[in-house]
Amino acid sequence: MIEALIAFASVVLQEGTAAAPAIPASAAAALGVGLAAFGAGYAERGIGAAAVGAIAEDDDMFGRGLIMTVLPETLVILALVVVFIV
Repeated sequence: MIEALIAFASVVLQEGTAAAPAIPASAAAALGVGLAAFGAGYAERGIGAAAVGAIAEDDDMFGRGLIMTVLPETLVILALVVVFIV
């Protein structure tokens, strides 16, 4: 479903037609950041569960678990930076 959405968005962004007008740049940026946030949330789902399990086993794993849980959020931060640069 996401692949179809991305394919449709790329076609509409490249060439606007009477049936499907071109999407403004702000909407394309919102779509990019939204998909990046969705991907980061999907990645954090498994990482967070594993981090909590590791911390339950050994309290010394808190720092590593925290770093691994926060790491996918850099994807969203970089997407926001690209939006403001472009």
